[in-house]
Amino acid sequence: MDPVIIVGAGPVGLALTLALARRNVPVILLDEGTGDERRPARTAVLRPDTAAALARLTGPDAFGDRNWTGWRTMRRRQSVCEVAFASPGTVPQDGADGPVPAPLHLAQHELTRALRAQLALLARPELVTLATGNRVDSLEQDGSGVSVRTRGAGGTWWRGSYLVGCDGPRSTVRKLLGVRFPGRTAVERHAVAALRTELPWPGEALLHRSPPWRAADAEITARPLPHGIWRLDWLLPPGRELVTPDALLARIDDTLTGWCGDPAPGYELLDTGVHTIHHRLALRWRVNRAFLAGDAAHLLGALGTQGLDEGLRDVGNLAWKLALAWHQGPADADLLLDSYQAERRTAVSARLRAADRALPSVRSAGGWSSVRRTVLPGAARGHDALLTDGQLGRGPLGAPPVYDRTPLALPDPPEGSVTVGTAIGAPAADVAVTAPDGSVTRLRDRLGGDLLVVLVAPGTGVWERRHWLRAGLMPRLSAAVTALPVAAELLITEEYPGAAPHTVLLVRPDGYLVAALSGVRPDELQACADAVRGGGSAQGARKAGRDAEAAAGR
Repeated sequence: MDPVIIVGAGPVGLALTLALARRNVPVILLDEGTGDERRPARTAVLRPDTAAALARLTGPDAFGDRNWTGWRTMRRRQSVCEVAFASPGTVPQDGADGPVPAPLHLAQHELTRALRAQLALLARPELVTLATGNRVDSLEQDGSGVSVRTRGAGGTWWRGSYLVGCDGPRSTVRKLLGVRFPGRTAVERHAVAALRTELPWPGEALLHRSPPWRAADAEITARPLPHGIWRLDWLLPPGRELVTPDALLARIDDTLTGWCGDPAPGYELLDTGVHTIHHRLALRWRVNRAFLAGDAAHLLGALGTQGLDEGLRDVGNLAWKLALAWHQGPADADLLLDSYQAERRTAVSARLRAADRALPSVRSAGGWSSVRRTVLPGAARGHDALLTDGQLGRGPLGAPPVYDRTPLALPDPPEGSVTVGTAIGAPAADVAVTAPDGSVTRLRDRLGGDLLVVLVAPGTGVWERRHWLRAGLMPRLSAAVTALPVAAELLITEEYPGAAPHTVLLVRPDGYLVAALSGVRPDELQACADAVRGGGSAQGARKAGRDAEAAAGR
């Protein structure tokens, strides 16, 4: 088959290119820029699940220690919430007591540089053709592929099996496909500065609501970066206030004085800007053999939501499906590829609805006033908790989505299904697992390739591998995994939240739980794996897909 064409070499386009190439899918990456932009104030905060997905692509040491040590939420002069994050090298369980996983905060140019470096290290570099300085001009589709014409130094026609538009908010691909992009403009505006200085909370991120020294700014956020650099964001009041250089410097001076006392500490100003947040959602994410991902498909960012988080989740969802369709052929791939829109558009739509519902009380004129003149203290505390959850990747504004209406599921739970601590369609818990070769790692480290079949077998760790591979359920389970219609890897775990011994879990390549079965059930395991690849009970699966799209408001 022809290569997959990806338009746009930002973080989402580069991550998708690398994910496909790792699956031996050839890619043509088209970009009208050169990839040389460097903006210290343009940074990204990644939740633990997307940070782990990025680490699988770039290697765990690509960014050094970019994690925060803690989070602090303040209102006026009072600290209302403090969260301690896990120290580097520890792997806390999501939702467990004690330190929680830290977000990853890094400059976007560092992220793109690391992804490009990994592309250069591919075992088969011929899998990727990178064409910079090429602007997409026209697009044609037929029954076997997509043709794209570009203009620029190397402008020509390109032929691909599939096309993914990762070309940002003004996506040319989206426009050429005739896909509408409705939504709201200028939901929030922030003045932004990147500066090198010393703050009283080294390593901690801070959300400061109603700072007492500022009459105009209802909220300030400080996020640390390495080498003493901080990104500061000031939420601007509604309207079209012009942020002049003098006004921004006054904000910096007032903020540093308010936090550190008079005289304010010295600082080195590295970059500034005004960040305007829009909320938009493309009506279609798939048009025949063409797809949209990242900012080309959705824009969000109010109340702490993170657009790049959702873009990388797009990558995790689409990459394994495109690779499976590319390797196995398009004959039965329609349901599999349709599931990308059904799952991801539904998830992002729910995120946008959650933010839009909260915005009137938190950010509207009345809500803005209540930030400073708290008539209902309980409401203010609720706003603090909501914003903290949004910033930390928890709750409706930040937690990973649950694909509970995926079309890649059987219409009814298979016989022998059991309940575990993870809902079907939710991200699997990151437990310690043992591979058949005896290596011990984390479940998240095994994602991104084949399906995972995980047997819960307490006490395995005290047995020599040569014994437990031939004992109990293992021979039958190994045979069942080998017979599955798609490639799968068999893993063992000592325990899984809420799971009884001998529970068998089926996990998708992007980490979502497909099924939990009591014991070895080859027929049921095969039916679930078949549904995951878009086969099997197509009628029930298609109904689930229609229900998911209806729920998304399509």
